[in-house]
Amino acid sequence: MVKSGKIAIFSAIAILCIAGIAGIVYVKPIFEPAVKESLDSTYVLYVASGSGFEDVYQTLQKDGILKNPESFKKVSRLMGYIKEEVPAGRFEIKSNMNTKNLVSKLRSGNQDAVNVVINNVRTIADLCGKLDTYFEIDSLAMYEYVTSPAVLKEYQLTSDNIMTLFIPNTYQMFWTTKPEKLLQRMKREHDIFWTQENLNKIKALGLSPVQAYTLASIVEKESNYGPERPAIAGVYLNRIKTGMKLQADPTVVFATGEYDLKRVLYSHLTFDSPFNTYMYEGIPPGPIYMPSISSLNAVINPEKHDYIFFCAKPDDTGQHVFASTLDEHDQNAKKFSAWLNSRGIK
Repeated sequence: MVKSGKIAIFSAIAILCIAGIAGIVYVKPIFEPAVKESLDSTYVLYVASGSGFEDVYQTLQKDGILKNPESFKKVSRLMGYIKEEVPAGRFEIKSNMNTKNLVSKLRSGNQDAVNVVINNVRTIADLCGKLDTYFEIDSLAMYEYVTSPAVLKEYQLTSDNIMTLFIPNTYQMFWTTKPEKLLQRMKREHDIFWTQENLNKIKALGLSPVQAYTLASIVEKESNYGPERPAIAGVYLNRIKTGMKLQADPTVVFATGEYDLKRVLYSHLTFDSPFNTYMYEGIPPGPIYMPSISSLNAVINPEKHDYIFFCAKPDDTGQHVFASTLDEHDQNAKKFSAWLNSRGIK
C-alpha cells in the first residue's frame, strides 16, 4: 500500500516536471527578444495594403531583423497573426521588443505616424511628388485624385488653386492615409489657420483666402528676407488699389516655366499666360509657389506705406529698396542692372 502511494507521488512529480519543461519550451519564444542585438536603431517596417503574413515574414527575413524566425512564426500562429491579409501600415520596431509585443503590434495594426512636411513646392504636381514619400499611395494617383473634377467641385477650387487648401506645416499622419482623408485633414487645418480675425483682415483688403494665399506666394518668391515681406505685400496691395498691374517678375518665371531664370528680360514679359502679371491685371488664378507662414502673415498684416515700386539692392543681401515714384525706381533699377552686368549675369 505504501509502495504504491510512493509510486503515485513520483508519477505526479514526473508529470509536473514534464509539464513545467513543456511550459518553458512553449512560453520562452513569446517573451524572448524579437530582433537581433545588432539592431542599434529603430527599424521601420512597411506593410502594404493587401499583404499577408508571408509577405511580412519575408521582408523581415530579407532585412535580417528577426533573431529567431521560427519563434516569430510560432508566436504569430499562436496569436492568430498568420493570415492571408494582415493590417497594413508603417510600424517602428525597437531593438528591445520581445516577440509577443512585436506580433501584437503588427496584428493590431497599431502603426506609427509619420511627420508629413508640407512646404517648399511650386506646383500641385510637385506637392503630390513630395507626398509620395510619406504615403502609401503614389504621386500619380494622388495627383489624379486632388485634381479630379469631383474633388475640385467639392472644395470649390480649381486645378490652378487647389494648393491653397494646404497650409504649410508639419503634420502627423499615417502612411496608409487615403487621399480623401488627407484633403479632409487639410481642410480642417485650412479652417484653423483662417480664423475669423484673419478673414476680417483680408476682407478689409478686398481679398479672399485664395487671393491672399496667391499674393503671399508672390511675396514668398520676391524675397527670402522675412522682415521686408510685409512691405512688399504693401506694394502689391497699393498697386491693386491704384489699378496698376502687379508686374511681378516671379509670375513671369512661373508662366514661362523657366524656373532657373536669373534675370527676367523684356522678351519674357510678353509670354502669354494668365499668370503673367505684366500682361494681365489683378491677382493670378492661383499660387506660383507654396508660401511660408511668414509670407501669409505678411499679406494678412501688410505694412502701410505709399511705395509703388521696389527693386533688389545691388549687393548679395537679397534685400530690396523701395520707391514711391517711377523716377526714383528707375534710378534704383539702373544701379541694380549695372551690378548684374558687372557680375556677368544675363
